Amino acid sequence: MSLRRRLLTAVAGAAALAVTLSGCLYAQIPPMAPGGGASLAPQTDGVPAELLPYYGQTLDWEECGTGLDCTTVTVPRDYADPGAGELALAVVRHRATSGEPIGSLLTNPGGPGAAGVSLMKQALSVLVDDRLAQAYDVIGFDPRGVGESTAVTCYDPPQLDAYLYDIPPGARGSDERQAALDKRAADFAQACQQRSDGILPFITTDNAARDMDVLRAVLGDPKLNYLGYSYGTFLGATYAGLFPERVGRMVLDGGIDPSVSGTDTSLRQAVGFEQSLRAFMADCLRTNECAFAGSVDDAMSDLAAMLARVDARPLTATDGRRLGGDSLMTAITAALYSEDSWPYLRSALSGVRDGSADVAFQLADFYNGRTGDRYDGNTMEAFVAYNCMDYPDEGTDADVAALQQKLDAEAPVVAPYWAGGGDPCAAWPTPPTGTREPITAPGSPPIVVVGTTGDPATPYDGAQSLASQLAQGVLVTNVGEGHLGYNKGNACVTDAVDAYLVNGLVPENGLRCG
Repeated sequence: MSLRRRLLTAVAGAAALAVTLSGCLYAQIPPMAPGGGASLAPQTDGVPAELLPYYGQTLDWEECGTGLDCTTVTVPRDYADPGAGELALAVVRHRATSGEPIGSLLTNPGGPGAAGVSLMKQALSVLVDDRLAQAYDVIGFDPRGVGESTAVTCYDPPQLDAYLYDIPPGARGSDERQAALDKRAADFAQACQQRSDGILPFITTDNAARDMDVLRAVLGDPKLNYLGYSYGTFLGATYAGLFPERVGRMVLDGGIDPSVSGTDTSLRQAVGFEQSLRAFMADCLRTNECAFAGSVDDAMSDLAAMLARVDARPLTATDGRRLGGDSLMTAITAALYSEDSWPYLRSALSGVRDGSADVAFQLADFYNGRTGDRYDGNTMEAFVAYNCMDYPDEGTDADVAALQQKLDAEAPVVAPYWAGGGDPCAAWPTPPTGTREPITAPGSPPIVVVGTTGDPATPYDGAQSLASQLAQGVLVTNVGEGHLGYNKGNACVTDAVDAYLVNGLVPENGLRCG
């Protein structure tokens, strides 16, 4: 049994709050030369001959919204054999509002599996603030396997509903339940293989990073300017490790430690959500809308009892779906990504206390990208595909037992709903090719890493570790709760990122924004 399926998606959250400017300290390092240019000529210097058809392609842009252009970029399916087939990448550009861009700024909202094209079309402000939109041509793209690009395809919506929400038979921890979960996972993996047209072995972060270098070149930028969130920090760090000399101005918000195993990553996330849940409870108990009373410890104990109760006797929502412990935990974790979602979590838990599952399902659906009876893109399918290829299997029963012991001790409320369940990676058609090791990117310019002290999805120690590994890593700390730091209401963090990306002013390493 592997633990890779239990890793949680990490994506850019809700639209940023309006902020006022406040002072922050910066190291007075001379501004860097602009990392990109307005030239539309493809950048092909130093490109191997077999990749020139991709690096030298000319883009055909078409208007696809106010201030937006869309195009498709072709990349090799397999960089080790560029003639063995092609994939298509969907790309959207928001033209710089100044009319004089200093270059292109590639963005990635996270995941793996989050679609950058649809997000930019719907909510540019989730990715960048007005200062970045003024200075850069902001680029969103769907990585290989995702969204409007050549996509991983596994299930239709009813099948995905069953995979994500159906409650398996048998008691939690029983052989009957585990057998049902293993079969469900194997069926999912088989469907992905059958419906994805042979692309699964090539859906890796290493290949996606190489795709970004093609994007940089065809956009006419000699250096890659990049703003990546959550999983996008791993994608950006991977690029820096492959092409340190081609890095321009890079910011990684919600840093992920590339050296940590899947088991340790899963444990750190579980502990992060347990801690965020305690912060939520402390806030909840100060309101008149809380389903719990007493101390935080009392409330956590009562929540554990609530989870066990719905696990044993699921609640039926108005649409007929049954809410068990796993789906309720999905709802809880979804709301912990942002303090703005805490009122919805209070409502969901009060509803469950009173016998209603509807608000809890709304939160779980939000996390799973489900709207009505359909799914917005293929995030969950691509998420599994990337993790199955990126994380080496650590799937012995001893590994799972050891993790469960640590979870029980460090995240007792979250633990019963975290590590169990079937794993599609165990039945994936291709073994993983990724490795877990430090990324140093020697020879790169400064790379800014933002970490949030109360981030449950990408815990703060991951940002600390990533910044320390990078030869030119610069850590900026956002003191607060929730996922990510840039454009989330802390002007100190936002100013530091903007000053670097727009003016090349490198923040002081260790800058702490309270």
